[in-house]
Amino acid sequence: MTWRGVVIGALITVVFTASNVYLGLRVGLTVATSIPAAVISMAVLRMLGGGTILENNLVQTQASAAGTLSCVFASLPALVMAGFWQRFPFVQTAMLTAAGGMTGVLFTIPLRRVMLADPALPFPEGVAAAEILRAGHHGESPGGLRALVRGGILASTFTFASAGLRLLGDGITTSLTFGLSAFRFSLGFSPALLGAGYLVGLEGGLAMLLGALLTWEIAIPVMAHLVPHPSGLPAGDFATQLWKDKARFIGVGLIGVAAIWTVLRMGRPLLGSMRGLLVRLPATAGPPARTDTDLSPRAMLAVAGLVVVTIGGMFMAFAAPAGLTSALVAALAGLACCLGLGVFVAAACGYMAGLVGSSSSPLSGVIILAAMCLACVFVALRAVGLFAGAEGQHFTIGFCLYALTAITASAAIANDNLQDLKTGRMVNATPWRQEIALLIGCVTGALVIPPVLNVLYQTYGFVGAMPHAGMDPTGALAAPQPALLLMITSGIFLHQLDWSMLGLGVAAGCGLIALDAALRRSGRGALPPLAVGIGIYLPMSISMTLAVGALLGHVMTRLTKGAGRHQGTMVASGLIVGESLTGVVLACLSAASGRDAPLSLRPTGMGGTLPELAGLVAFGALCLWFARAQRGRAGQ
Repeated sequence: MTWRGVVIGALITVVFTASNVYLGLRVGLTVATSIPAAVISMAVLRMLGGGTILENNLVQTQASAAGTLSCVFASLPALVMAGFWQRFPFVQTAMLTAAGGMTGVLFTIPLRRVMLADPALPFPEGVAAAEILRAGHHGESPGGLRALVRGGILASTFTFASAGLRLLGDGITTSLTFGLSAFRFSLGFSPALLGAGYLVGLEGGLAMLLGALLTWEIAIPVMAHLVPHPSGLPAGDFATQLWKDKARFIGVGLIGVAAIWTVLRMGRPLLGSMRGLLVRLPATAGPPARTDTDLSPRAMLAVAGLVVVTIGGMFMAFAAPAGLTSALVAALAGLACCLGLGVFVAAACGYMAGLVGSSSSPLSGVIILAAMCLACVFVALRAVGLFAGAEGQHFTIGFCLYALTAITASAAIANDNLQDLKTGRMVNATPWRQEIALLIGCVTGALVIPPVLNVLYQTYGFVGAMPHAGMDPTGALAAPQPALLLMITSGIFLHQLDWSMLGLGVAAGCGLIALDAALRRSGRGALPPLAVGIGIYLPMSISMTLAVGALLGHVMTRLTKGAGRHQGTMVASGLIVGESLTGVVLACLSAASGRDAPLSLRPTGMGGTLPELAGLVAFGALCLWFARAQRGRAGQ
């Protein structure tokens, strides 16, 4: 840990945070920051000279945490949309975001000892980042380094041609319509997801594939005959609407019950980890190894105290207009929810990131669950006479959205930081130094987020928010996640939320948990329920591409009898790196120009069929090259 590393990490933070907030508000997606941060820090430190693999790792850890914190874009703009704020106040936004992120760091410390040792969690992006750092530190064989570089170049070229120039499609979708029902098959052309699928492995990939097929080939066609069909709406568009409004919530319910089961299953190891952190070891035991030393109990308690005071103070400041008594009750209830839900959210997000990677982890699904729990708590408080009347209802909706920001920050940090800690374990880093870098990253990222949000709001505005002077409504940012969270939170208070899909997901989750346990006991493999829920919740194109990578890796591992596994890992890491870095560059160009695709060469009015077919051919060629590379030829 060096001062120049802290400064470099802070500078990288500005780029990642700005690009991720813009992308999130425009299209609802963000760019994974862990691997681009590793590559950029490695390049900068090499130019400056004297950089080590551990310094690289700490810069990457700090920058990754800061970039990930930008996920608070999912909740904060909802306050503007609902009319609670006219702008994003710097102190309230930055301090709550930083404190929320810090709770995520604290929660991941005991999780590190449990999850990183779990062989069922591959942590694909953490492994890829470690391979990159090793390769850049001259510890990698020439063949493996060539495989990494070639994979990165191919993925970067592919991504630039598809997302930048728009000459290649980013996926292909086919539908078969039968009456009111539409059966859909969708495949995304993403080199990063192909590589991530390889690292995820067969069980996780097939579970996600099963979730996607159950949704699009069974659940949605059946729903089409049970839900009133809007007049004149094509069957394909109706199927998409059913997935957005109905089927996704089956995935949310399934993710929720599977996450609760995961936390319960890890309960004993987590308690053991906490005991090891807080109880002083006997003198005869000796100090722990450097690579297994976390922050001291005193430091953790000091940070925890600071975080609790900060979150409580921000809640009191937000609720002050409601009166002292109401503000105190709201602050205490919100603080209890943040800490209680934070443990669950951190464990669930960390497990999902370990299972399928941070990029594919359905973070928004967990945030939706947290929003529901938070709203239900305040509905119960209203039922006993607190926050009564229309004004009280309006206040509680806004307070839930504000409190959700802290939970979102905690979830985002836990979702990404265990990948960084996995990277650190693989390169023999010191955990407590990484944890300090994570805390610094939370602070630096939080300082960047309010001005970025204000600039974007003043420049473009948000769909659904009150237009301001000089705003062009046609160019407003869609902000899909904030709009969804506002709809769900207000729907609970107004008793307008359909709970049937959530209940169906919970029932399906219980059945899958029992099936997974039976398969594990019999030695016939596993069917991770969480991965099935992810397959339901995410777009089919993502689940299918991950499954292709997993199947491709399994087949080639069987053919090579495991000899090409390391070569395949290097190529997969290169695919993730290439797309991630290119995505960051394109996001910066998009933010600077105010257009989705400023470099597009696709002629105006040109349909998507030809680019889709060209993309399919190019992606098929990439898969063949990937299979060949796993046999050791890519590095020759």
